[in-house]
Amino acid sequence: MVIKPIFHNVLRFGSFPLHGSGEGILARAANASVPPLVNFQVQQPPALPYDVKCTVVLTHHLFGNSYYQPAIIDYIPPSNCGPVGKWAGISMNLTGTSNGTQYDRLAAVTFSQVEIWRTSTAEPTKTGIIWTVLKDVSRYMPLFAQPGRMILDLNNIIDPKLRLTGEYDVTLSATFHEATHSYPAARSSDLIIPLSNLSPDQPNYFSVPPSYNMTVFFPTNIAEAYAEIYASGNAQEEFWYLNAADEYFGYIPPNTTYQTGPFREVRVLVDGQLAGVAFPYPVIFTGGILPSLWRPISAYGSLDQPTYKVDLTPFVPVIADGKEHIITLDVASAETKHNILGNWYLSGNIQIIQDSTLKPTKGKILHYSAPFYASSDTSGTVTPQNGYNDVNITVTAIHKLNIVSEITTGSGKTTLVKWSQDLSYKNFQSFTQNGSYQILHQTAFGHSLSMHNGVPAVLDKFTYPLDVIYYDISFRNTTGWYASVDHSYDRNELPSPFIDGSYITTRQYGSGTWLKTNDVVIANGTTTESFKYLDNLGNSYYRDVSSTNSSITKDKEGGTLAGTWPRPWARGGSSGVPRSGAHNGFVGRLLAKGRITVR
Repeated sequence: MVIKPIFHNVLRFGSFPLHGSGEGILARAANASVPPLVNFQVQQPPALPYDVKCTVVLTHHLFGNSYYQPAIIDYIPPSNCGPVGKWAGISMNLTGTSNGTQYDRLAAVTFSQVEIWRTSTAEPTKTGIIWTVLKDVSRYMPLFAQPGRMILDLNNIIDPKLRLTGEYDVTLSATFHEATHSYPAARSSDLIIPLSNLSPDQPNYFSVPPSYNMTVFFPTNIAEAYAEIYASGNAQEEFWYLNAADEYFGYIPPNTTYQTGPFREVRVLVDGQLAGVAFPYPVIFTGGILPSLWRPISAYGSLDQPTYKVDLTPFVPVIADGKEHIITLDVASAETKHNILGNWYLSGNIQIIQDSTLKPTKGKILHYSAPFYASSDTSGTVTPQNGYNDVNITVTAIHKLNIVSEITTGSGKTTLVKWSQDLSYKNFQSFTQNGSYQILHQTAFGHSLSMHNGVPAVLDKFTYPLDVIYYDISFRNTTGWYASVDHSYDRNELPSPFIDGSYITTRQYGSGTWLKTNDVVIANGTTTESFKYLDNLGNSYYRDVSSTNSSITKDKEGGTLAGTWPRPWARGGSSGVPRSGAHNGFVGRLLAKGRITVR
């Protein structure tokens, strides 16, 4: 076996189509008797009363050459789905299909200039691919209660010369779940302020760098404020966690990786003062690193990206003055100048709770400790070999902040708000054999905590480990690479003003190879995933699933939410038969004793 460096042509541009007349082990005969491959992201079904609902198809749109040509929906609240704005919840369904050859494509749903869903596409096969994603969007209830413009953006390119032939046929629908005795109307904010480019007819995320500043006027009777941030790396930042620190970049063979280091933090600033940060989860899209790993089980977060929360309530004494204020979103590295490459797409919103009176809110910031950037350290070794260097690099970072404010609303309620974050990060990378053998071991972990008069308003604890092994291979007249990916998402969120608390833990491990000879690709991949979900209402869901070369080899699921939604990706289909009772077993006993309540 001979090692040849092709990493820069693959992993760095890892979201790519499989070319050629066949796909080796993954080949699917081009005839009508072969059904499309069903792709899916493992996640919990929405914990909503699916038997009391009505569904509205928002758009059915074909995305061919669709750059700067999104689907635009002029939305009017449905009049036949129960009292408007008093629903138990709202869920959305995005179903897409394609055949041919195509990259994965970033997609987003924005509503009244607020992004409500960051997603992507499955990479098609020549005989077709189909995927469906369900998302609970109940926290955006104030938007759905009013007429507004919704934008579904999916930038795609059709170019036979580049062998990009796959169009994406997408249907987007919304389901309004009527309130019942067991599921009363969902909690919602009084106002949602967009953190976006405010475009009326284009996607509402923006690209950084540079930092993006938004002018915002807040109501003077504001009582609480919570920011939600969407963030994903793209282009030279798609695999940001594999970038090499500048200090050692010159020792690595050219075209092996990018510079500016592997650490990234998303920052939220109020009038130039740091208000909160997020260490982002490393989402891997369906063409990333090794595409055969994500057929049919896509990486967690690829079709429904996680968001990040910052409690802005400590700044209420500053922003409740009726004047304009600047909210800034950016992304920083651990390098000397904290610079990054292009680009990250960011957007967000601020959910506002107002006091019952129109009198202005008063207060003051009692304590402010928030270093502008994370403290970081970079170390490494360089070992000369025969004409090249073996390079090992370790980057660590810590960011802690603590803000305390006292707020008094017009109705006379005084609240002591304490907002703190304690986040840690470590990334180890090894570049050996002239850069053609690479190892990554990364983890980010920490917690964010907001206390309002001693009661938790936001609690977000997370751990995001990621391990990647990659090396080039050459065998006879074929060249390619081997890759393995081991990554987890562990996140525990207590109930906040607009969401129910939940605990999610999932781990995916996959390995495989990609080989090419002349114009024929031979690819294989094996992936396993274990997923568990539990929320504070007692809803649960788990799924253990494995696949080899695009075929499911194991699929077990359970929990109170299993089978509550007809899901086309369920093994053997799904009858949609509900569980026996909305809340049974242990949860039912707690309800009967009055120890828990449901919304």
